[in-house]
Amino acid sequence: MVKKQNIIKRAKDVLKIEAQSILRLVDTIDSNFARAVNLICKSKGRVIITGIGKSGLIGRKIVATLTSTGTPALFLHPVEGLHGDLGIVTKEDILLAISNSGETRELMPVINSIRHIGSPIIAFTGGLSSTLAQASDIVIDVSVEKEACPFDLVPTSSSTAALAIGDALAIALLAEKQFKEKDFYKFHPGGNLGSRLREKVGEAMITGKKIPKVFSETPARKAIQEINRKNVGFVLITDRKNKLLGILTDGDVRRMISKGMSFEGKTIDAIMTPDPKTIDERMSLAQVMELMQKKEITSFAVVNEKHELKGYVHLHDILGRGGSVSISLA
Repeated sequence: MVKKQNIIKRAKDVLKIEAQSILRLVDTIDSNFARAVNLICKSKGRVIITGIGKSGLIGRKIVATLTSTGTPALFLHPVEGLHGDLGIVTKEDILLAISNSGETRELMPVINSIRHIGSPIIAFTGGLSSTLAQASDIVIDVSVEKEACPFDLVPTSSSTAALAIGDALAIALLAEKQFKEKDFYKFHPGGNLGSRLREKVGEAMITGKKIPKVFSETPARKAIQEINRKNVGFVLITDRKNKLLGILTDGDVRRMISKGMSFEGKTIDAIMTPDPKTIDERMSLAQVMELMQKKEITSFAVVNEKHELKGYVHLHDILGRGGSVSISLA
């Protein structure tokens, strides 16, 4: 029976080899990658991904990532392609072929047919002088020094590298196309984040005693203590009838402290930001996320038509709350 220590060591060695393979790719990203992104962005067609074996499985995953982030994509099995499925490819489409060696026998007939159709070809390959590379318009280097397999045969590091570059391509396209949270929901109506973004503010906002709130004329130090106590990064200021008057964030306090400002004898009214950004409880969280991105802020006060405070929403509460940092006045 294999010793436990040997099993653990082998597993760690595999992870180290694959991690090093991905890190090596950082230095291979060049203008070819940028050209591929620009080509896909400008295309009126789809990204048709092809590959066989492990490369085919990686290709299917990249298709799923692209389609879920706003880039239409399809998988074309190279063998099925030669038996009629090439009919799905048009001149407006872009072929992305995945082959570590660049000499995959089943792939080359498809590549030749695509050249006749006139579609641009992007290659993910480690064979930079291979037949596939020479037949492609853009070559993305996904080469690895060795597989994690002890015989250097089983596709492990190479398939991981292709998958990582596929993720990099999808996220680069996402940024270039200005894909937003509301778009993510559109393509993920059944997912956890998609379901969350579909909710209305009124269903998700924080209310009642959990709201970090003080009244007008409250001493500044007491208001700052409320920021620390509620631990959400801000405090809201209202009058005695609950009308929202202002906000003070932990960032505001830190900037004041850095300038040597004293809070002694000051009320919250003297240091708050009046008329903070607000939203209506009937908005969807997807709309709020988009507005947060546009305004470059992470929280909104929720008010009614009389400008009375109803609650608040924070980015962390939409996506999952993390820790906050308290403020010290010492």
